[in-house]
Amino acid sequence: MSPELVSILVLVVVFVIATTRSVNMGALAFAAAFGVGTLVADLDADGIFAGFPGDLFVVLVGVTYLFAIARANGTTDWLVHAAVRLVRGRVALIPWVMFALTGALTAIGAVSPAAVAIVAPIALSFATRYSISPLLMGTMVVHGAQAGGFSPISIYGSIVNGIVEREDLPGSEVTLFLASLIANLLIAGVLFALFGGRKLWARGSVPTDGTGEAGTEGAGKGTPGTGTAPGTGSGARTDTAGTSPTAVAVRPDQDTGDGTGAGLRLTPARIATLTALVALVVAVLGFDLDAGLTAVTLAVVLSTAWPDDSRRAVGEIAWSTVLLICGVLTYVGVLEEMGTITWAGEGVGGIGVPLLAAVLLCYIGAIVSAFASSVGIMGALIPLAVPFLAQGEIGAVGMVAALAVSATVVDVSPFSTNGALVLAAAPDVDRERFFRQLMVYGGIVVAAVPALAWLVLVVPGLG
Repeated sequence: MSPELVSILVLVVVFVIATTRSVNMGALAFAAAFGVGTLVADLDADGIFAGFPGDLFVVLVGVTYLFAIARANGTTDWLVHAAVRLVRGRVALIPWVMFALTGALTAIGAVSPAAVAIVAPIALSFATRYSISPLLMGTMVVHGAQAGGFSPISIYGSIVNGIVEREDLPGSEVTLFLASLIANLLIAGVLFALFGGRKLWARGSVPTDGTGEAGTEGAGKGTPGTGTAPGTGSGARTDTAGTSPTAVAVRPDQDTGDGTGAGLRLTPARIATLTALVALVVAVLGFDLDAGLTAVTLAVVLSTAWPDDSRRAVGEIAWSTVLLICGVLTYVGVLEEMGTITWAGEGVGGIGVPLLAAVLLCYIGAIVSAFASSVGIMGALIPLAVPFLAQGEIGAVGMVAALAVSATVVDVSPFSTNGALVLAAAPDVDRERFFRQLMVYGGIVVAAVPALAWLVLVVPGLG
């Protein structure tokens, strides 16, 4: 049995054990990386640790640390109320606002994980407050980031268009951008319909003065109007219509019942935290600074100024998620180091049927990208497609667009950077359950989207 096949079978065993025995998959993956790297790939410790995602580790720690402080001092509550006021209380519009916001950020040049790191914690805090499915909100953020990710001035778009030009292939920047935009927009629409969007529309508007979240839905655990939604506090009152009690956040620094509609007040700590969040956006988008290191620095500054608000923030960093993601990606690094991914790609590229080779390359791009760098896998697969693209039976424009969509739409996987950020940013959720939801959804995307992208973009022979 070849070393490459052994490494793939070990990965399957890791998945099975983690699923059936409830062992942290990251810990299993570290053990697998040690075993396969040492016994099969003849790597030393440095070679194994070469795949450790140090940058992602810092991003996960830094962003969850900063937003744990924001939750502790009430800044996320204030942002949630501001978002409700922005859409005049129509909660159903918020997932689309988050989709558009992350799409706009990536379209103008933000790296996709940076945009998700900025938007996801706010979006998921809103989801918790108003009993919106965290799966819906998190995936809307990720798909929004990918919707704008291939604009001609975006990072992903520039890289892929550069690869196409370097390989001397026909290209279309507009087709690439529209393919990703339309694919993610359609997926977002399906998600919205399936995961509670219709109920959100039926709920109607909620009060925008920060005094409650009464809607038109019936009472139930975690639904607006019951006083049991996380983060809404324990107090309750009866609204003026005499209907179900509405939740009131009980804080000494909150404006309630004064008729001003002011909601949560902006205290000095909240003003400083909002300033820090703006500084994070400016630093990442304007000065191309690392999102993780910037977030850690800002969190330390806030912790120093307001230690009482920040005392428990370090404990709220999503350490189990950090272990899971870093372990899996370290094992993927071992696979890359021993040539498993190249071996699989070259095997597919050697198939004599161009259309079959094209769909298999799309699937390889989707599967590998669910665990590794999306742009990195496109950089490897596009050159592998050159030999059968040169035969003229398959359009280069459609093939490149299909690879781009297949390799990025799967970033909802909890093992990818974006999916990991969503998993880490979700407050007050059962993380194991949320992890499984993201994993199942990611698996569905991996299974369905490459075939659809191939059917729509490759089979007609675009380009």
